[in-house]
Amino acid sequence: MPDTPTLSVIVPIHNEAGYLTGALSDLVEELGAVGVSYEVILAENGSTDGTDEIAATLSRRIPDVSTFSLPEPNYGAAMRAGFGKASGEWVVNFDIDYFSGPFLRDGLALADSADIVLASKRAEGADDRRSLLRRAGTFVFNMILKLLFRSGVSDTHGMKLIRTSVVAAVAPTVVSDLDLFDTELVIRAERAGFRIAEVPAIVEEQRDARSSFLSRVPRTLYGLARIRWHLWRER
Repeated sequence: MPDTPTLSVIVPIHNEAGYLTGALSDLVEELGAVGVSYEVILAENGSTDGTDEIAATLSRRIPDVSTFSLPEPNYGAAMRAGFGKASGEWVVNFDIDYFSGPFLRDGLALADSADIVLASKRAEGADDRRSLLRRAGTFVFNMILKLLFRSGVSDTHGMKLIRTSVVAAVAPTVVSDLDLFDTELVIRAERAGFRIAEVPAIVEEQRDARSSFLSRVPRTLYGLARIRWHLWRER
């Protein structure tokens, strides 16, 4: 692997013992087809099923894959720590069950005109094959972002391609963790004037959701209110 890979792919994982090996193999194959140098950083957080040991074994076996562990289950904290370990020109946010080589090719093609590329489930040409409830939830969530933050992006959840320099400039100011770290990162980058592009995404769930959509609503609303409060205080 060159000293500076083009892509640092950050993948938060939690209790994925039965899924990780096959999914990581698919991810590495997908990345290889993109045709650029990369590193994969598995950000294990608070697993209780041996995921950390499996990740460590895979990192020794598969070139350009590394891993670290956090003691508590926290998606946003894992992403933040993974971003901090990235050495590539671009940082990529993938889930272990949601990644795309075509998104990376489309995103890198925009490198001269964008600092962040979002895979949008709501952009023209997108194909969102999730349940009606989850599609409606995405719509409402993004309407809230427009109202609270005057955001012009159509989707902040999902795959992202971000210049490492943007991460370095914005991530230290992010106050959120859990589900909203990446949303706040995009909001702050947008407000700071970084160039954001969106490409349409194809979204088809590979397995049943691991947490109830409705159970996350109160936490999400509280988190968005907290971001709004901090941004107001920082003005």
